Amino acid sequence: MTGPTPVPSVPPVLSVHGLSVRFRMPGGRRVAAVTDARFDVAAGECLALIGESGCGKSVLASALLGLLPGNAQTAGRALLGDLDLLAADERTFARTVRGRLIGLVPQSPAAHLTPVRTIRSQVEETVAELTGVRGRTALREAAEAAAERAAFPVDHLDRHPHELSGGLAQRAATALALVGDAPLLLADEPTTGLDRDLVDHTVDELRRHVDKGGSRALLMITHDLAAAERIADRVAVMYAGRVVELADATAFFGPPGPRHPYSRGLLDALPDRAFVPIPGLPPELGALPDGCAFAARCDRASDACATLPPLRGEVACHHPHAALTEAVDRA
Repeated sequence: MTGPTPVPSVPPVLSVHGLSVRFRMPGGRRVAAVTDARFDVAAGECLALIGESGCGKSVLASALLGLLPGNAQTAGRALLGDLDLLAADERTFARTVRGRLIGLVPQSPAAHLTPVRTIRSQVEETVAELTGVRGRTALREAAEAAAERAAFPVDHLDRHPHELSGGLAQRAATALALVGDAPLLLADEPTTGLDRDLVDHTVDELRRHVDKGGSRALLMITHDLAAAERIADRVAVMYAGRVVELADATAFFGPPGPRHPYSRGLLDALPDRAFVPIPGLPPELGALPDGCAFAARCDRASDACATLPPLRGEVACHHPHAALTEAVDRA
């Protein structure tokens, strides 16, 4: 008797294996900006990458886009389909990756908008290049549709970037990122400068973009935990250059909550929760301790934390909070 036909596994859109980034500084000093990052992003999935400023989130994004400075050294793999992004050259990034395989909502939109051209001309050029749409009327309509998806006012399309507020520039950059059919959308702080209603509109549109067709994925780097809770399927938490927790978003933001003490501290600091900040400051990335980098700020730390905790399952901690199954067993 034969068993059921096995369902073929679908490879993730992005698969990161041991990604590390070191910066060579004057005097021979090394700064460990990202260390041994490991995660996948599946088709139809939004993974929110969260953590305090300076923890390595944007450096990781720059590594995926080939935008690291010349003093950076990388290790590991970052597979986008069959392409290892860490091994790709600038020609490949410029002609194949940026815009076509990875759509970027940048953290600093002013640096990605051409200052001497109107927003309309930049959106129309992107539409023509990535979708093949031609003709004055068709390009005009496509540009206006892209603007409306990002809540960018159509009557501002003929303005130059310097005539826009920070929030409008962010929406213009989002409109550009949503053009085309890139399998991976990388949103680096996509809600910067937006009020709450526009934050919700922006992340909802990013979610719709990923859900359309089911073959796209979203990696969203954000400080906005409310935005992450609104659209993420899973959450990756970075601290001092390391991914210290990977969790289902529903379990992370609801009961049982995060397992890593740092992750729990991030949520407890929110005004609608305990509103209690995490004590102390993160360590300098150029002077990380040998053991757990969070131990000096953690009320669960012990002598065991003098050694570095590996990522076991989905949490890198010697004393994690109980998982849901453990909590149920103990009840």
